[in-house]
Amino acid sequence: MNPGYKWNKKIAAAILGAVCLLALSGCGNEETPQAEPVQPANQPTEVIVEPTPEAEDVEEEDPNALEPGQMRSYLSGLPVDEKIGNRRPVAIMLNNLEAAQPMSGVSYADVVYEYVVEGAITRLMGVFENYDDLDKIGSVRSCREYFVYTALEFDAIYMHFGQAAYAVELLGKDYVNNLNGLGEAGDTCFYRTSDRQAPHNVYTSAKGIQAGIEKLGYREDHYEGYKGKFKFCDLNKVVTNDGGKPATHIEPKYRINKPWFDYNEQTGKYDRYQYDGPQIDDLTGEQISFDNVIIQYNKWIQLDEKDYLAFDCHSGGLIQYFTKGKMVVGMWQRDINEENFDLSAIRYYDMDGNEIEINNGKTFICVVQDTEMDNVVIE
Repeated sequence: MNPGYKWNKKIAAAILGAVCLLALSGCGNEETPQAEPVQPANQPTEVIVEPTPEAEDVEEEDPNALEPGQMRSYLSGLPVDEKIGNRRPVAIMLNNLEAAQPMSGVSYADVVYEYVVEGAITRLMGVFENYDDLDKIGSVRSCREYFVYTALEFDAIYMHFGQAAYAVELLGKDYVNNLNGLGEAGDTCFYRTSDRQAPHNVYTSAKGIQAGIEKLGYREDHYEGYKGKFKFCDLNKVVTNDGGKPATHIEPKYRINKPWFDYNEQTGKYDRYQYDGPQIDDLTGEQISFDNVIIQYNKWIQLDEKDYLAFDCHSGGLIQYFTKGKMVVGMWQRDINEENFDLSAIRYYDMDGNEIEINNGKTFICVVQDTEMDNVVIE
């Protein structure tokens, strides 16, 4: 908007009336001279005042202004090159057993999910946007059906090495683009290392990911109209969860790896721990940390005597959102998509029904069985 001006024009008019002759009285017989008559002004004098803006409309700076060729990431909310931001991410199944630690490349994922699988162990899924420089991501493990539903929220290409029988039907849907280590592109996408025993030694790389996508002919960019999953705050803003409960220590209470998050006041992030110590990325040697932590409570059932589980990823439930050392309670709900409910995203709302704004940066989401809610520790 161009600045607008309100113009105030003052017109000063000085009209001089006719001046009468003044008779001055003198002493005696002396004649008193008369004053010269003053000629009246025939026209008023106009005083021109330069226009001065009384209240200029100042153009406000766009809080989300970006450099040419950039966009805000659908995964982190941060500025990224349009080529990266418009590209479909990959959602990679990550081995979280103790024998597979430290895993490689997890710190490069913008979003990380953790679900329980059979035997109370957990598996992670990292959603990667910019993986171009990575030669080693993993180790990679097999698919569970609920991870596929989660990957679909991000319009992601799903990567796994094998699958449970319960996931086969879903993986066969035409709207699920997956790269399977036991499938047609397995040798193209994945490789094994000699430093660990199978099944903890399967990895992928940027080169393998791209080769697999090309081999199977998958769409490489987001579909038209894709809106992303999260509602991020403006780039010049920080969400502080004002009014929320203090939450500097979080334990989701997964029984095997026993993870927890501690808020780091110096960095403003939550540091991740498991197996009695910091969770480290082998590629960087550094502990992984997150700007946002979300505990999402889902309904679930046990499918068989082998303890295979199923999570309800569609009906909705409660969440706890943690950022900057505080927690607020909310709800999750999957968007209505009349064409295909599976392709819609889960969104997060406060208890008044307003979509929750989260901080820009990395997000860790722990999906917890709703029956375990009372066991979760928040301090």
